[in-house]
Amino acid sequence: MQVAIACKHGTLDKDQQDYVTQKSEKLLTYFERVTAITVTFIFEKDRAKVEILVDAEHKHNFVAHEEGSDAVGTFDQVLHKMEQQIRKYKERIQDHRRAPSVSDES
Repeated sequence: MQVAIACKHGTLDKDQQDYVTQKSEKLLTYFERVTAITVTFIFEKDRAKVEILVDAEHKHNFVAHEEGSDAVGTFDQVLHKMEQQIRKYKERIQDHRRAPSVSDES
């Protein structure tokens, strides 16, 4: 699994890149089928837009984005959104307590 970091109209220092990579890899604890994570930072004047794209096996792709004044703080917010998306998806596919279908009730 690889983490790709892209920056448009600005840069992140080495410590920030290591932080983003380390935190992004923690998404594997929620969903093991992640094949790639792409984090994109877009810097515009005093704003930073952050987008995370998570590719997983079997056509499941997750996207989250956020905008804020601090790049790392905004990354933390968007990472939290991504964690919620993945957790919700995993709960949905593992929900074995679904209501029985109409054909099963007879």
